[in-house]
Amino acid sequence: MRVAIGGTFQPLHDGHKALLRKAYELSRNVDIGVTSDEMAHKGRVRPVKSYKERTEALSDWIRQEIGVEPRIFRIDDPYGPTLFEDYDYIVVSAETYPMALKINQKRKEMGKKPIEIYRVECILAEDGRPISATRVASGEIDVHGNLLRRRK
Repeated sequence: MRVAIGGTFQPLHDGHKALLRKAYELSRNVDIGVTSDEMAHKGRVRPVKSYKERTEALSDWIRQEIGVEPRIFRIDDPYGPTLFEDYDYIVVSAETYPMALKINQKRKEMGKKPIEIYRVECILAEDGRPISATRVASGEIDVHGNLLRRRK
């Protein structure tokens, strides 16, 4: 079994960790695409750490929590290798599910078999809304979903 997962992973929050845990439950053969600095900053207002810092934090967490040496590589577009390489699963959140559908549509157009999509439900913050990097970066919640300030 071969599993694909991708993202910016900044900051690494409990929602990301749920996705990664599911990916490693499906297989120990997980390819993790992390957005390049150029892609991570494109269209974002909030600051994003460097690719090196993000991959180091991700690697450290995976080694400590999952107990494996992760296979992490840079992606410069939303597809990474999923258009050309075969995977059994792609693990996504509700937020990234539409991209997985787009990946499979492009694969179909290329005559390739679709990748089975495994959608992980959002991890909810203390207020019942999804944990997201945007909410963490804005100071609304911490990486575990604890409220830091109330929404106006």
